Amino acid sequence: MREPLHAAGQPVPAHEGPGPGLGLDGGGTQTRWALADAQGRVLAEGRVAGISGLLLADASGRAALVQTLAALAADVTQAGRSAMAGTTPGRIVAGLTGFASADTAMLQQLLAAPFGLPADAVQLMSDIELACHAAFAPGQGAVVYAGTGSIAAFVDAAGELHRAGGRGAVIDDAGGGHWIAREALRQVWRAEDAAPGAGQHSALGRQLFAAVGGSDWAHTRAWVYGASRGEVGTLALAVAAAADEADAAALALLQQAGQELARLAHCLHQRFGPLPLALAGRVFELHPAIEASLLASMPAGSRVQRLLNPAHRLAAVLAATKGNR
Repeated sequence: MREPLHAAGQPVPAHEGPGPGLGLDGGGTQTRWALADAQGRVLAEGRVAGISGLLLADASGRAALVQTLAALAADVTQAGRSAMAGTTPGRIVAGLTGFASADTAMLQQLLAAPFGLPADAVQLMSDIELACHAAFAPGQGAVVYAGTGSIAAFVDAAGELHRAGGRGAVIDDAGGGHWIAREALRQVWRAEDAAPGAGQHSALGRQLFAAVGGSDWAHTRAWVYGASRGEVGTLALAVAAAADEADAAALALLQQAGQELARLAHCLHQRFGPLPLALAGRVFELHPAIEASLLASMPAGSRVQRLLNPAHRLAAVLAATKGNR
């Protein structure tokens, strides 16, 4: 999954010394990247397939990660030439879903290798920590992030990360794309159990069946159990499409997702008091019912906004300016 490169602004003069900073915001479905110069100007940005710490779990995942990083390096190198900013970055800052500190050394080596960088030129953190820094100064607010999964987090004034949720699809991740897709599939197939053919009579069923390629169980089984967690999460798009057709079950499910995401914010508010809240992640782009439901579930007077500073751009600026958290 690669999009055409986009150069941001006018080309800048070729510079001497280390290349620009590369910032990555890696999720289960896609990875957004940006290049920035030493003045903090974003030079180019794009996206490739998901880059996740979870891919280290098995050989096939590691192979997919290496392949995606090769594609990333090709895109970034081309963008560097187009922006006259050097062919390779001098430093990388990456926020990755599924990141565990125990995997730091391996991930640093894998990310550095395609660019010919030393491993210590790569700074790693979780995607939610990166989103927190993109949204607020430490101690100033919390983030609810909903992509394939879901989590809320707060970086306190001392720089310590506190979290609620983010336990993965097996345990929870309620309100995230995977959860929305799973709950929708469960509803449709339970309806099929009670009345075979029922799925064809609802917009939710029709949208899901179209997404997996057919209305029989064999199509759903092959698609779902052959897909990654992030790929399953893309079925949330079918749920949003059904809600646009006024499907009551789809709309109710999206509203429930908003309530579940609000629960994460409530957990942090209980622990740290009322905090301004930023919403981040592609789930909030699915359908307005999700954000509306979250807002309706928050206490009166809550300060809630969308994340205005994209995390991959902030990471690029940090990399370019050698900024430390």
